[in-house]
Amino acid sequence: MLKIKNLSKRFGGIQAVTELDIDIKERQIFGLIGPNGAGKSTTLNMIDGSLFPTTGTIIFKEENITHQRPCSRAGKGIARVFQKDVLFSSFSARENIKLGLHLHSNLGLKEIFFPWSAISKKKDRILDEKAMEILKFVRLGEKADEMAINLPHGNQRALGLGIAMATGCDMLLLDEPLTGMNAQETDQMMEMITTLRDEKNLTIVIVEHNIKAVLGLCDQVVVLDFGKKIAQGDPDMVVEMPNVIEAWLGAEQDAV
Repeated sequence: MLKIKNLSKRFGGIQAVTELDIDIKERQIFGLIGPNGAGKSTTLNMIDGSLFPTTGTIIFKEENITHQRPCSRAGKGIARVFQKDVLFSSFSARENIKLGLHLHSNLGLKEIFFPWSAISKKKDRILDEKAMEILKFVRLGEKADEMAINLPHGNQRALGLGIAMATGCDMLLLDEPLTGMNAQETDQMMEMITTLRDEKNLTIVIVEHNIKAVLGLCDQVVVLDFGKKIAQGDPDMVVEMPNVIEAWLGAEQDAV
């Protein structure tokens, strides 16, 4: 599904990621873990196109996407949920999902929110049905018409996941999806992520500091430290490696 070859990113004199090689299989939940400043988010930014690498290549479904823009990658099936909620706060949960559906709806934004013509009304009903399916999946069916800004934090995170689903993605990039969640919200989000892989056949790349979540979710993990890959494999095995333990217990690093 995704092949990263010799990927590096330099910011001036700072080498954020160095010669990274990763292969991610279809329907895999793949973890990028490591201490603060290890280069995890920088790597995710290069996968979604927010940053272009200094060197190296990114192959998605056998196509070189290394220098394609984020909108192009979204159209090819890569969606991202950011660490901070990126929502249209003054729109309802339903409207937020319909914006995600816009990518494949053949409707303009004006037609989505002002469906005056008979054709637009028919298409809007179809979008509405699809939006409700997604909202029910992320357990927000009963809050479809609530403004996004009024939703609790856990619900806002779930809504962000729903918007990404609405794009029709094949690969989902999750940047610390459990940040700020309580225990119940964490368990629900982990269950949804697993279901996305098992029932929706999505490939998922996750950056997460919650080691319990990593152990419970991921099929494979790569550990980064100072931008370099120091370990890869089964999460239960990797977190017991002495060099991985040393990386986490060593001096605190500044985030990249």
